[in-house]
Amino acid sequence: MTDREDGSGPPNEPSDAGDAPREERPSGVVGWFKWFWTTDKEVVLYMRDVVTSVAAVLAVGLILFAISGIWPPMVAIESGSMVPNMQTGDLVFVVDNERFVPEDAPVHEGKSTGVIPADIARETGHTEFNRYGDVIVFMPNGDPTETPVIHRSMLWVEAGENWVQRTDPDVSGSVSCNQVQTCPAPHAGFVTLGDANPNYDQIMGVSTVVKPEWIIGTAELRVPYLGYVRLQFSGMTAPADTAVAASNPPTLPEPTAPPARPAAAGYPTAA
Repeated sequence: MTDREDGSGPPNEPSDAGDAPREERPSGVVGWFKWFWTTDKEVVLYMRDVVTSVAAVLAVGLILFAISGIWPPMVAIESGSMVPNMQTGDLVFVVDNERFVPEDAPVHEGKSTGVIPADIARETGHTEFNRYGDVIVFMPNGDPTETPVIHRSMLWVEAGENWVQRTDPDVSGSVSCNQVQTCPAPHAGFVTLGDANPNYDQIMGVSTVVKPEWIIGTAELRVPYLGYVRLQFSGMTAPADTAVAASNPPTLPEPTAPPARPAAAGYPTAA
């Protein structure tokens, strides 16, 4: 009996006229790799699509990380206190403030802060997101366990400075330094403000003066709506609209009483 008669012929030849050739089993790493990328088996095609998609996402992530210098390089806006220049659900690309250092940024302890506040930006014409001053992502009070805040840098102040007298009276009103817990400045840093908020963060009680080392990065680009995906995965919902806070500004205490520290609900944070 010949090998063709008993069905035991060579693996790549049909055993009879009605059978299709059997696929040769790949060997070695290179062989399996070539097979994986060339086979038309349905299961492998699905796996190949998944691998390709994941690889593309990782490649984009690595490119963004190489540019930004921080991970993750994008944050989602959770509320509306940066309206109209940032909206709830925006995804914002953030760059390490020490990566591309602008010449006009204040210098602290012999090192550039990498951030241009609004008071300096007005003199140089530097705008970000339609207004003067860099928008920064920072840890409120330097606490890494708190959700980071994304607000605009308004002033650079030195330790012990009465910074309230330098604020815009249309924002801060008639408040004086002895009515604010963070004035005089307990240390050098930035005074910040949400674009849609009724008062400065340091008067509202969101954070004390922001030290440069508390800054995660500067906001550079926003992508509308994509942040909702990030918020859904994190299980977060947007806080109450900032208009509620704006319609009920905090009542400043008498000079002899410690100032109130209202809750930060309604502030856009970076998740």
